[in-house]
Amino acid sequence: MIIDSHCHLNYPALAKQRDAVVARARAAGVRRIVCAATSMKSFAETREAAAAYDDVYCSVGVHPHEASADGEAITADDLVKYADDPKVVGFGETGLDYFYDHSPRDMQQHCFREHIRAAMATGLPLIVHSRDAEDDTIRILNEERAGQGDKLTGVMHCFSSRRVLAEEALAMGFYISASGILTFKKSEELRAIFRDVPMDRLLVETDAPYLAPEPFRGKICEPAYVVHTAKVLANVKGVSTDEIAAQTTANFFRLFRKVTPP
Repeated sequence: MIIDSHCHLNYPALAKQRDAVVARARAAGVRRIVCAATSMKSFAETREAAAAYDDVYCSVGVHPHEASADGEAITADDLVKYADDPKVVGFGETGLDYFYDHSPRDMQQHCFREHIRAAMATGLPLIVHSRDAEDDTIRILNEERAGQGDKLTGVMHCFSSRRVLAEEALAMGFYISASGILTFKKSEELRAIFRDVPMDRLLVETDAPYLAPEPFRGKICEPAYVVHTAKVLANVKGVSTDEIAAQTTANFFRLFRKVTPP
């Protein structure tokens, strides 16, 4: 059994063949999937994708790209209202993206803080996107959790940042998730970081339909491909693929406590 802890089944590339995508994931041994939200505008689609299958769950939140878009100025109180939904298991993906800067940085930061506050208020995990924004990601997380750090749990999704972010996130009790980027030929520095991440803090994901791992790079990614990332992660850690699958699955259920195990 293995888990795809982050994908986007509602995106057109997967939505138009969603039943087949989920069937292929199940055939590959994927037993749970989290469909991560990126905007409130598209949340209904995200929630519908989760509702359609017993083994699919979702998050709710606003991606940093969307922080300045119309209708996306969500507050912690707005997010908390979704905490009782049985299919909503986390907040995000949220965070900071200074590579593209599709939204002004001050608006990204404000949006990020609202998600952190919702996570601490409910105990649901935070799903963090951070690109070229390590220092501010660390600073904001530390500022918001000051004096109540034990209330915040989360994951650095699709981790491809500098080592300092991994180390600081681990110190906060966060998990670090490996995507298909880990399998790319030029990702040796990233593999070196994952080599040092404790086994009990690892997750795997696809971020489908993006970032298909080798040997599918350049193709539409889908949840079934998470097994290929797991194989590379196993090699990086010097353990069997079965051990990585078992450990990341146990880690997933420890973090995403609302998800019902098989």
